[in-house]
Amino acid sequence: MDLVWAMGRTGILGFGGGPSVIPLIRYEAVTRYRWMEDDEFGEILALANALPGPIATKIAAYLGYRQKGVSGAIISVLAHIMPSAVAMIALLSAAQLLSASPIVQGMIAAVTPVIAVMLGVMAYEFAERAVKGLGKPVGFALFLVCFALLQIIDIHPAFVVIAFLGYGAFHFKTTAWFNKKKTRKEDYTTWSG
Repeated sequence: MDLVWAMGRTGILGFGGGPSVIPLIRYEAVTRYRWMEDDEFGEILALANALPGPIATKIAAYLGYRQKGVSGAIISVLAHIMPSAVAMIALLSAAQLLSASPIVQGMIAAVTPVIAVMLGVMAYEFAERAVKGLGKPVGFALFLVCFALLQIIDIHPAFVVIAFLGYGAFHFKTTAWFNKKKTRKEDYTTWSG
């Protein structure tokens, strides 16, 4: 039932597409229900970003599958999309009539900065964790590489995400290997001394 409520809330409160819903899903999965740690959510977000299709439904499907298997994935996706689908069908004619209204345009303009701030806070928190794990020089260098690939060279974001996932796996395995080697050396020194 928690899964239905969590995904229903994200479906109802999410406005503006996938990127605006991600902080809401993160709050439900990481903070409210503690289904996963923040680092795992970051990894799931990166994978969902690399796959085709709407990002919010992919994350909802993953969370549902993780909690209750295939039936959980189906229920989670339905709980996430049904409120929006019903509201969209019910309000389509009203939206057509009110779209030229300055009040409605003002409401939409007021929501846009809130979404930008929510995404900015989430990006800052992920960047802070990345810098903590990689160090400031490597973190900043990778930010510059990412910026150059996306903005200057104009590579599709999915390829950049896949490349950075590959680097992350390499970095993680290399760090684990060095830590294991260091632990063995310390154990040997302690044992022989």
